[in-house]
Amino acid sequence: MRDARTWHPPAPPGGTMGEPGARGRFGDYGGRYAPESLVQACREVEEAFREAWRDPGFRGTLAGLLAEHAGRPTPLTPARRLSEALGVRLYLKREDLTHTGSHKINNVLGQALLATRMGRRRLIAETGAGQHGVATATAAALLGLDATVFMGERDIERQSLNVFRMRMLGAEVVPVTSGSRTLKDATSEAMRHWVGMTADSHYCIGSVIGPDPYPWMVKEFQRVIGDEARGQFAAELRTGVPDLVVACVGGGSNAAGTFAGFADTTARLVGVEAAGGAGAARGRVGVLHGCRSLFLQDGDGQIVEARSIAAGLDYPGVGPEHAHLRDLGRARYVTVTDEEAVGAAVRLARTEGIVPALESAHALAWVIRAAGGGELPAGSTVLMTLSGRGDKDVATFKELL
Repeated sequence: MRDARTWHPPAPPGGTMGEPGARGRFGDYGGRYAPESLVQACREVEEAFREAWRDPGFRGTLAGLLAEHAGRPTPLTPARRLSEALGVRLYLKREDLTHTGSHKINNVLGQALLATRMGRRRLIAETGAGQHGVATATAAALLGLDATVFMGERDIERQSLNVFRMRMLGAEVVPVTSGSRTLKDATSEAMRHWVGMTADSHYCIGSVIGPDPYPWMVKEFQRVIGDEARGQFAAELRTGVPDLVVACVGGGSNAAGTFAGFADTTARLVGVEAAGGAGAARGRVGVLHGCRSLFLQDGDGQIVEARSIAAGLDYPGVGPEHAHLRDLGRARYVTVTDEEAVGAAVRLARTEGIVPALESAHALAWVIRAAGGGELPAGSTVLMTLSGRGDKDVATFKELL
């Protein structure tokens, strides 16, 4: 592991965070490891996405929805009191202020529009923290689609508010009782369900995981975070680029979208994983949910259950482009404990009046640790994506505080 006090990113390689290469791969990672019955469906999604992404009409309609329905652009908020205490200049990209309360709406509106373009009438989704499920249910209601959301039984218990929101919006929520009863198993069940429904249903994957083209497509829909932040920093700072760009990583969609705006700059990219679900930091090469990437595994190569207080980080791997960025040395991946994340959430609430989602609190916890431990030089500028708000985690906070 590189020491953050001496590590500087290499010059950005040409094409970093662009389209995947041959066979849908980012370096050695990615691909389309799907059952025969889903290969053609994935091809259809890829062809439709490529066509739509070249279409100014599609891009314009999506931009309009993001502005009028989701509330974009989101602000870049200086965390003044916390910055003074830490000795750095911390700016928060406020995805918590989007409609539905997280970055998930950016991707879902894009995929829901694509589904209607393809003539699909139903969205299938998986969810852990529930925010992707709420965003899917929201987009389905907005566009007149049906929605079925698979969610682990354990996550249903700890995210009951979001379950209620999904059902109020008209979505069917299907409890998953197999395995760890969390995000990994919800994803597996959603993919199995899609096998028999490809003619009329679109699988709306919530992160930069899954078979090609999903890791690339989801990244492109989330790129709006990084592109907005890049423009906002250009107006805010003389240099135009922060020293560090930090985001939490489960599968990694908010981080991928944020990093995409800065991959061709000198900014250091840091992805923060849960200590119990650190695919990029501690994983080994394997295949899960349709792609080759880095996953937690035992000695026999079996996937090991991830554990995190944050349901959205409770995933045993990382998206293939993150694995590629790690290998390139372009991004560094670190871990944070449950206790550190809760402490960071409380500190942000009491210094800035913002209660973050537990997922986002992991990213903040690393910034606090790095600033306090001398890893961040005094006066460093730090952009941190606040990927979601903490309403959904109030029950957890009440148990612990």
